[in-house]
Amino acid sequence: MAKVAVIVGSKSDDELGKNIVELLKSFGVESDYRILSAHRNPDELDAFVKNTDAEVFVAVAGLSAALPGVVASKTVRPVIGVPKEVKLGGLDALLSIVQMPPGIPVATVGVDNWKNAAILAVEILALKHPELAEKLNQERRGK
Repeated sequence: MAKVAVIVGSKSDDELGKNIVELLKSFGVESDYRILSAHRNPDELDAFVKNTDAEVFVAVAGLSAALPGVVASKTVRPVIGVPKEVKLGGLDALLSIVQMPPGIPVATVGVDNWKNAAILAVEILALKHPELAEKLNQERRGK
Protein backbone atom coordinates (compact mmCIF):
# COMPACT_ATOMS: atom_id res chain seq x y z
CA MET A 1 0.00 0.00 0.00
CA ALA A 2 1.37 3.39 -0.99
CA LYS A 3 1.80 5.75 1.94
CA VAL A 4 2.39 8.81 -0.28
CA ALA A 5 0.59 9.83 -3.44
CA VAL A 6 2.88 11.89 -5.67
CA ILE A 7 0.97 13.80 -8.33
CA VAL A 8 2.45 16.02 -11.01
CA GLY A 9 0.41 18.29 -13.22
CA SER A 10 2.07 17.45 -16.52
CA LYS A 11 4.83 15.45 -18.20
CA SER A 12 7.10 18.52 -17.89
CA ASP A 13 7.00 18.05 -14.09
CA ASP A 14 8.11 14.42 -14.41
CA GLU A 15 11.72 14.89 -13.26
CA LEU A 16 10.73 16.48 -9.95
CA GLY A 17 8.06 13.85 -9.35
CA LYS A 18 10.40 10.95 -10.03
CA ASN A 19 13.04 12.48 -7.73
CA ILE A 20 10.45 12.56 -4.93
CA VAL A 21 9.53 8.92 -5.55
CA GLU A 22 13.20 7.86 -5.46
CA LEU A 23 13.90 9.68 -2.19
CA LEU A 24 10.79 8.19 -0.60
CA LYS A 25 11.94 4.76 -1.76
CA SER A 26 15.31 5.32 -0.06
CA PHE A 27 13.38 5.63 3.23
CA GLY A 28 11.38 2.49 2.45
CA VAL A 29 8.21 4.50 1.79
CA GLU A 30 5.96 3.21 -0.96
CA SER A 31 4.40 5.78 -3.24
CA ASP A 32 1.89 5.97 -6.04
CA TYR A 33 3.01 8.27 -8.87
CA ARG A 34 0.50 9.90 -11.21
CA ILE A 35 0.46 12.59 -13.89
CA LEU A 36 -2.93 14.26 -13.44
CA SER A 37 -3.70 17.83 -14.33
CA ALA A 38 -6.24 19.77 -12.30
CA HIS A 39 -7.36 21.33 -15.59
CA ARG A 40 -7.00 18.55 -18.16
CA ASN A 41 -7.91 15.52 -15.99
CA PRO A 42 -10.27 16.84 -13.30
CA ASP A 43 -12.48 13.74 -13.13
CA GLU A 44 -9.52 11.34 -13.00
CA LEU A 45 -7.87 13.50 -10.33
CA ASP A 46 -11.05 13.55 -8.28
CA ALA A 47 -11.43 9.77 -8.47
CA PHE A 48 -7.79 9.18 -7.58
CA VAL A 49 -7.83 11.46 -4.52
CA LYS A 50 -11.07 9.92 -3.27
CA ASN A 51 -9.97 6.31 -3.79
CA THR A 52 -6.31 6.25 -2.76
CA ASP A 53 -5.24 4.90 0.62
CA ALA A 54 -2.24 7.24 0.70
CA GLU A 55 -1.70 9.04 3.99
CA VAL A 56 0.03 12.09 2.47
CA PHE A 57 -0.12 13.80 -0.93
CA VAL A 58 2.72 15.61 -2.66
CA ALA A 59 1.61 17.70 -5.64
CA VAL A 60 4.05 19.34 -8.07
CA ALA A 61 2.82 22.14 -10.32
CA GLY A 62 3.99 25.19 -12.22
CA LEU A 63 2.33 28.12 -13.95
CA SER A 64 -1.14 28.44 -12.36
CA ALA A 65 -0.09 25.73 -9.88
CA ALA A 66 -3.69 24.84 -9.09
CA LEU A 67 -3.01 21.14 -8.50
CA PRO A 68 -2.01 21.20 -4.80
CA GLY A 69 -5.00 23.36 -3.88
CA VAL A 70 -7.42 21.23 -5.85
CA VAL A 71 -6.09 18.10 -4.15
CA ALA A 72 -6.39 19.79 -0.73
CA SER A 73 -10.00 20.74 -1.49
CA LYS A 74 -10.84 17.06 -1.95
CA THR A 75 -9.24 15.55 1.18
CA VAL A 76 -8.45 16.19 4.83
CA ARG A 77 -5.13 14.35 4.55
CA PRO A 78 -1.94 16.45 4.44
CA VAL A 79 -1.00 17.96 1.08
CA ILE A 80 2.48 19.24 0.30
CA GLY A 81 2.78 21.58 -2.66
CA VAL A 82 5.96 21.86 -4.73
CA PRO A 83 6.00 24.97 -6.92
CA LYS A 84 7.88 24.39 -10.16
CA GLU A 85 9.89 27.08 -11.92
CA VAL A 86 8.34 27.61 -15.32
CA LYS A 87 7.93 31.39 -15.56
CA LEU A 88 8.80 34.32 -13.31
CA GLY A 89 11.41 32.29 -11.42
CA GLY A 90 8.63 30.12 -10.00
CA LEU A 91 7.22 33.01 -7.98
CA ASP A 92 3.85 32.70 -9.74
CA ALA A 93 3.58 29.02 -8.78
CA LEU A 94 4.83 29.64 -5.24
CA LEU A 95 2.27 32.37 -4.59
CA SER A 96 -0.53 30.30 -6.09
CA ILE A 97 0.22 27.37 -3.80
CA VAL A 98 0.91 29.31 -0.62
CA GLN A 99 -2.17 31.59 -0.88
CA MET A 100 -4.83 29.00 -0.09
CA PRO A 101 -8.12 30.08 1.47
CA PRO A 102 -8.63 29.54 5.21
CA GLY A 103 -9.54 25.95 6.02
CA ILE A 104 -7.86 24.43 2.94
CA PRO A 105 -4.15 24.37 3.87
CA VAL A 106 -1.31 23.23 1.66
CA ALA A 107 2.16 22.88 3.16
CA THR A 108 4.47 24.54 0.67
CA VAL A 109 8.19 24.01 0.08
CA GLY A 110 10.54 26.18 -1.94
CA VAL A 111 10.51 26.41 -5.71
CA ASP A 112 11.70 23.11 -7.23
CA ASN A 113 12.55 21.85 -3.73
CA TRP A 114 11.44 18.27 -4.29
CA LYS A 115 13.84 17.02 -1.62
CA ASN A 116 12.17 18.98 1.19
CA ALA A 117 8.77 17.81 -0.03
CA ALA A 118 9.82 14.17 0.20
CA ILE A 119 11.43 14.64 3.61
CA LEU A 120 8.38 16.51 4.93
CA ALA A 121 6.17 13.64 3.75
CA VAL A 122 8.40 11.20 5.65
CA GLU A 123 8.30 13.43 8.75
CA ILE A 124 4.48 13.45 8.65
CA LEU A 125 4.43 9.67 8.27
CA ALA A 126 6.94 9.31 11.13
CA LEU A 127 4.26 10.55 13.53
CA LYS A 128 2.43 7.28 12.93
CA HIS A 129 5.35 5.09 11.83
CA PRO A 130 8.19 5.46 14.41
CA GLU A 131 10.68 3.48 12.33
CA LEU A 132 10.71 6.38 9.87
CA ALA A 133 11.75 8.80 12.61
CA GLU A 134 14.89 6.73 13.18
CA LYS A 135 15.65 6.71 9.45
CA LEU A 136 15.25 10.50 9.37
CA ASN A 137 17.63 10.88 12.32
CA GLN A 138 20.18 8.66 10.58
CA GLU A 139 19.84 10.73 7.40
CA ARG A 140 20.46 13.95 9.31
CA ARG A 141 23.52 12.44 10.98
CA GLY A 142 24.83 11.50 7.54
CA LYS A 143 24.64 7.74 8.04
